Amino acid sequence: MNYNSVNKVRITAFRATENPEACDKFIEGHSKVLSSHGVDKVTSSNNDWKYNPEAYVILIETGDGERVLGGSRVHCLGGTQPLPLVPATRDLDKSVIDYVDQLGEKGVGEICGLWNSLEVAGMGVGSIFSIRCAVAVLSQLNIQYSLALCSPYTARLAGNYGFNIEESLGNNGTFYYPKLDLLATIVRLDDVHTIPGGNEHELKRIFDLRENPVQTKEEKGRKGAEFIIEYNLKI
Repeated sequence: MNYNSVNKVRITAFRATENPEACDKFIEGHSKVLSSHGVDKVTSSNNDWKYNPEAYVILIETGDGERVLGGSRVHCLGGTQPLPLVPATRDLDKSVIDYVDQLGEKGVGEICGLWNSLEVAGMGVGSIFSIRCAVAVLSQLNIQYSLALCSPYTARLAGNYGFNIEESLGNNGTFYYPKLDLLATIVRLDDVHTIPGGNEHELKRIFDLRENPVQTKEEKGRKGAEFIIEYNLKI
């Protein structure tokens, strides 16, 4: 991709069980990225989520649909699986089980499976656009809270979307995951509808996507990248 050209991208949100073919495209792309980082298997990448009625996918593709560029998922408590961060961290801190169950009384989900292809690394496709769309979708789900288990880089970005580190879990919110030499942090958004503490620019884009989940817009990423993005975020 030429960073100085306008590239057409489409971002689609859907319930996993309603589009198995798109789920397989997501899985294949994510697996390649994990392998490139020397991570062949992580608990949260168990692909049974594609049969979970409370798993939702944000898929980012080229405009022609020929290549998958990245994506993320949202899992809600109450489906056929626990939230992915529970099996990922419970052996390190058993209190995470009760913690998630308590949030579940008012509805809780988890943003997970965030990735982008090497083709668009550093351009904001797998971070800015993917997180923004995932947070926009949260308001369509029957939840109040959202959690995420983040890399150090993503944890820094999460503050733009109203997430704060959950210091009551792990070592002040951190765990060694998915490998002993990698660090992950649990972050929490207290109200998926109002997004308290979110960045003003990001809130403007998120609420616009909520009001108009099907739209086409020219967007600017990083490294001078420009995109025409076709959004379809209505689940």
